[in-house]
Amino acid sequence: MKAGALKETWPGETRVAVVPAVVPALVKAGLEVVLESGAGAAAGFPDPEYSGKGAALGGRDQILAEATLLLGVRSFSGAQDADAIARLQPRHVVVGFLDPLQRPEGARALAARGVTSFALELLPRISRAQGMDALSSTATMVGYKAVLLAADTLPRMMPMMMTAAGTVAPARVLVIGAGVAGLQAIATARRLGAVVQAYDVRPAVKEQILSLGAKFVELPLETAGAEDRGGYAKAQDEAFLRRQRELLATVVAESDVVISAAAVPGRKAPVLVTTEMLAGMRPGSVIVDLAAEQGGNCEASEPGRDVDRHGVKVLAPLGLATTIPHHASQLFARNVANFVVNMTRKGELQLDADDEIVRESMLTRGGDVVHPRVREALGLAPLAAPQPARSGAPQPA
Repeated sequence: MKAGALKETWPGETRVAVVPAVVPALVKAGLEVVLESGAGAAAGFPDPEYSGKGAALGGRDQILAEATLLLGVRSFSGAQDADAIARLQPRHVVVGFLDPLQRPEGARALAARGVTSFALELLPRISRAQGMDALSSTATMVGYKAVLLAADTLPRMMPMMMTAAGTVAPARVLVIGAGVAGLQAIATARRLGAVVQAYDVRPAVKEQILSLGAKFVELPLETAGAEDRGGYAKAQDEAFLRRQRELLATVVAESDVVISAAAVPGRKAPVLVTTEMLAGMRPGSVIVDLAAEQGGNCEASEPGRDVDRHGVKVLAPLGLATTIPHHASQLFARNVANFVVNMTRKGELQLDADDEIVRESMLTRGGDVVHPRVREALGLAPLAAPQPARSGAPQPA
């Protein structure tokens, strides 16, 4: 079976789903690997490196016609690739970021083509799936780059410095949301010498925050049940959020940098920093809102733009991982390769319904959207649990 990767067409996307280093693992699993010429160029992986590892190179039309398994970063996740989606057939299997919770309508387009698709955003948070967790790999890049953006924008230095002209006080950084991106932001800010505080509605992350050398901000709020079974924060009602904002206001006001990374999968991001709170910050302070794609944690955020409010710079970047495409692609490609190898036997896919990884990440099959949460988001009635074939390429139900 052929596994193909196309050049990404999502605006600004510089990553690639297959890097030369993972080609041998895919070949060992019995797959032929073919990439669209130039697919890895933006990430620093020229075509000869793929050829040297055993991959073939071809054109877009050729790959769509010959490959059964299509691997992408954000390919097939939106209208920007409508032409490629229109050429998908029931024999195709698509794997990548498909954004099914934020943009569930994209699942309809894939279902209409009869393809079997797997959204890496839906992977269960179990130990066996850690090596496939592309969301965490991406969040690592995002948390790191957010601190660099803040340091570059802040009109002061991050670390404390003792000079002949006097002592320079360290910058004070507040991280809101201690998921993977938030924890990486804490670690990066600490490495740059900042004094770091962090807040998360989930009390369980306190130990992780402290282990990175940051202070845990404790607010007098009832947080029992703030975490779901997957380890993600649960959505809270407006009364809780209002009280949370009131208590956070003082901590925000004393910070030079606020990095917000609080998000609830499939929901609009909670607003935790109001425009009024910005007025209490020192002029020149910086906010980096990593929840911009989900609506933003900062009321003043404008997704994809940098704005100034009350002398505070509010950055709302989109796709930060694409600004570090080489290493972002390395990690993503390893996640994808691990996912594919897990369901491949002797060069053929085995979509085993008893495998929690396969079952929980499957988005479409047989002309229908099969994932319960995505069906709910689309207003569709529940389906019986899908029963994929145990071997061979998947067939329409």
